[in-house]
Amino acid sequence: MKIADTFTQGTQPISFEIFPPKGDLSLEAAHTMARELAALEPDFISVTYSAGGSGNSSATADVAHMIQAEFGVPVMAHLTCIGLTEAMLAERIADMKAKGIENVLALRGDRVAGSEAKDFLYAKDIIGSLSDEGFCVGAAAYPEGHIECEQLELSVEHLKQKQDAGAAFFVSQLFFDNRYFYRFLEACLGAGICAPITAGIMPFLGKAQIQRMVFMCGASLPSPIIKLLAKYEDDPESLRKAGIEYACAQLTDLQAHGVDGLHVYTMNQPDIACATVGALRGMRGAAFRKPCWR
Repeated sequence: MKIADTFTQGTQPISFEIFPPKGDLSLEAAHTMARELAALEPDFISVTYSAGGSGNSSATADVAHMIQAEFGVPVMAHLTCIGLTEAMLAERIADMKAKGIENVLALRGDRVAGSEAKDFLYAKDIIGSLSDEGFCVGAAAYPEGHIECEQLELSVEHLKQKQDAGAAFFVSQLFFDNRYFYRFLEACLGAGICAPITAGIMPFLGKAQIQRMVFMCGASLPSPIIKLLAKYEDDPESLRKAGIEYACAQLTDLQAHGVDGLHVYTMNQPDIACATVGALRGMRGAAFRKPCWR
């Protein structure tokens, strides 16, 4: 199923992300995780590439194929262009086609040592080829602007270029203040961007994690989160719970505002997916007292 079609069915698609840690998520571990996520009936599951595209690219396609074939959930395989040559792109396309993958999230990838650009500089450079090969292509959106862009307007301009290249939908980078996302949507509308933009939310689970995310992604930390970090500085369990609750509040607000879709960065922790789906679908009581995938 083409993911772009999920945005035309009158409901907000809910989706999850699964990532191969350091490019080394075993199929057995992925199978267990996918079973738990699939039981929550997401509209699709995305499978990431390692930073800089340096991980095992076939593992991404293998995990995506397994999820789709065994659990019947539409999948989206990430593909980064950093380090790719034309020949390598052709190989990736052939591999994904052989494994029945229809949806691809085209990304530039992080700039890391030893992963310099080769035949492609930006995600937009591979979107056309993927679209021409019959893939439903998604791309990344940055509600507060890409960390390498000094002006939000420039990030919006780049988003329009991705749409013009053939991107059928967008998945946003994480953010912690919904007001930034709503302003971003207005800017996109003004720039002629009409492809659906699904909002990506990642719960904060600890101080080190949120610091890493802020520096990697350039996301702003609103005052309520800073206060929670201070309040639970010596109580990791309570901080984790507060982070998940904060993400659920973000998601329900986004849901109420009628955004195109809701994407949860689960960090390979099914209880996060369970809690967010419970909030979004109005689950109560027992759904939160035991794993809701069983």
